[in-house]
Amino acid sequence: MEPQVNNTVFIRQTLFDLLGNLQPQRMNLWGKMNAQQMVEHLTLFFDVSSGKIVYPLLTDPENLPKYRAFLYSDKAFRENTRAPETLLPDEPIPVHTENLNAAIGLLKQSVEDFFLYFKADITKTTTHPVFGALNYEEWMMLHTKHVQHHLRQFGIS
Repeated sequence: MEPQVNNTVFIRQTLFDLLGNLQPQRMNLWGKMNAQQMVEHLTLFFDVSSGKIVYPLLTDPENLPKYRAFLYSDKAFRENTRAPETLLPDEPIPVHTENLNAAIGLLKQSVEDFFLYFKADITKTTTHPVFGALNYEEWMMLHTKHVQHHLRQFGIS
């Protein structure tokens, strides 16, 4: 139970404390996204977890146990880990918010929407296109790994 509490604090507070230090011109250490694209990417990810955006499952069902094992492990995403091309194009999606601060504001709202979505029932699931149907606890594990990956990408972890 304790790691879940720490994950909640990390996602709700620490993430935004760290993003407060992110400058729009900060260069990534790997990958193609700029700082604002990365924040908008995280927002999209939270919107999928709260059911606002729905993607079909792209992973063959026989491969899901391998992905779930990664989810439950202490392993981090490797640098330059790519989502399937059918999900995210090779080139980053152009920004759609006015600036980095506006993007962070939208991310904050999407994070809160995620917590609200699961507040009444943490056992319900939404589908991640690679990892399959995830409940609240599983989404928290995945969000934590994913957010940490992108914070490392910009050297702000």
